[in-house]
Amino acid sequence: AGAGAVARADTVAESAPDAPPAATSPSRRGFLLTVGAGVAAVVVLSAGQSFAWLSPFNLFAPREKGIGPQRVPINRTAAAAQVTDTAMDPGWALTLKNGSSTVTFTRAELLALPQTTADLPISCVEGWSQMATWSGVRLADLVQRVAPGGSPSLRITSLEKEGGYRVTQMGSEYVADPSTLVALTLNGETLDIDHGYPARMIAPGRPGVLQTKWLSTLEVM
Repeated sequence: AGAGAVARADTVAESAPDAPPAATSPSRRGFLLTVGAGVAAVVVLSAGQSFAWLSPFNLFAPREKGIGPQRVPINRTAAAAQVTDTAMDPGWALTLKNGSSTVTFTRAELLALPQTTADLPISCVEGWSQMATWSGVRLADLVQRVAPGGSPSLRITSLEKEGGYRVTQMGSEYVADPSTLVALTLNGETLDIDHGYPARMIAPGRPGVLQTKWLSTLEVM
């Protein structure tokens, strides 16, 4: 009988529901530490898009770094922009305008001018960013040919026939920046047509959609 009582006691103990854990409230310090850790993780994971040494953590970038013409991604090809023929035309020339004053430069003439090299990122609205090495003519030096002594704003026109960014505007602060280039080479190579050959704009701090490719005209505003 004693053994049976023990058995019944064991059965009751096994079938009894577990007691709920005591409710705990997170401290303010704990909450802030959790939020801070989350923010730091996002910064590290997204920073991999711009800094090579953080590339292994580049989980948020929709494009793989180093993939694309000249190891830089693109979001619009020359074929899609329908500029292949005009961009490859041997008669292409970049036109600078300021009222009735007009100056043109062939690609060969641009290459004959003093060249500047700058490491600048392409930052796309799709969410990716990649650093690259660009060489070309300082925009400020070119603008002096039609607006001596000034640092005006510009209207920039691409060879594209249509599209929301075929014509863009650039403020005087970008025009005057010594790192703003009419770029002719990318990563030490002749600019690929999908990156804007024969010449493109590259400026620090500008979104990729405003870094006009396949330049046609620069007009002082």
